[in-house]
Amino acid sequence: MRIIAGTLRGRRLTCPSGSAVRPTSDRLKESLFNILLPHFPGCRFLDLFAGVGSIGLEAYSRGASKVILVEKERLSLHCIRLNMKKCGLEKEIRVVPLSAQEAIAQFYSEGILFDLVFLDPPYQKTELYRETLELLGGATMLSEGGLVIAEHLIRHPLQEQYGHLLRIREHRVGDGSLSFYR
Repeated sequence: MRIIAGTLRGRRLTCPSGSAVRPTSDRLKESLFNILLPHFPGCRFLDLFAGVGSIGLEAYSRGASKVILVEKERLSLHCIRLNMKKCGLEKEIRVVPLSAQEAIAQFYSEGILFDLVFLDPPYQKTELYRETLELLGGATMLSEGGLVIAEHLIRHPLQEQYGHLLRIREHRVGDGSLSFYR
């Protein structure tokens, strides 16, 4: 796994062996960031279920001004910290060791707004998609024109609407899909 573009292009990232973490493929990552290109540089980026941090680090590499990684799994947090150190970003990126739901509640109470919110829960835990998207659809955390993007399997389609969030686009790559909500 590596950062594919931007100031940190080519940096190799640490990922635990086994199936504990499912990294986003380079092809899907490239599609995601090509679609999001108009939002860079300077966007405020939230990566929920960050895994080893590859999406958030990619966002920073491409010019996001603020990146927050949310991850509660201990092994993944260890990899995030190793990857931030490899990239020299220990002081640049905030890591929040909470569940996505706890982090959303915290950011909402603090009045923090994001331009882009990315979520990629474990594919087999489909209830996390619904719970997280409903929370985001009820919370005022998006800036004007902000987007929520969910990576999921095509065979596990997401709803058109969650609270105030309405799907505006779906992009498929292989067996993966990106659903964009505004």
